[in-house]
Amino acid sequence: MKPASLFLGKAVSVAAAVGAIIFGPGCAEFSQPPAAGSFASVRPVIESNCVHCHGTNRFAHMPAFTDSAALASLIGPDKWIVPGHPERSRFFHIVIYADAHPTAMPPTGHAPSDADIEKLRAWISAGAPLPKGAPILLQPRGKAPRST
Repeated sequence: MKPASLFLGKAVSVAAAVGAIIFGPGCAEFSQPPAAGSFASVRPVIESNCVHCHGTNRFAHMPAFTDSAALASLIGPDKWIVPGHPERSRFFHIVIYADAHPTAMPPTGHAPSDADIEKLRAWISAGAPLPKGAPILLQPRGKAPRST
């Protein structure tokens, strides 16, 4: 390895470590992709496609996606997300419905990408794992799905 390449590699590693210290473990997502089937792999999908409408400003009848504890309440054998079984999970079905279907989510033709759908499928297939400890707040990311 050339000295310049070695220096650059060390500088990137130091920057990632400093970022993790300053910004917390969420910074790690910039250094390496999260494992398939992990909560870290689906958090951006949920925050980009669900939290805008199912977050703190939702209607009372809507399932909550405000934090990982609220999400945990939707996971179980007879709930919206059936661990290990995307094909039996209502949550997964409404995400993969065609845009013209009246209960498709998000509701205005802004369906998640095929890659995002596969991340959701892998997460549910892996048992829909959530991190242990204090609930993780879910924040809306990007443009709201209802926007044009």
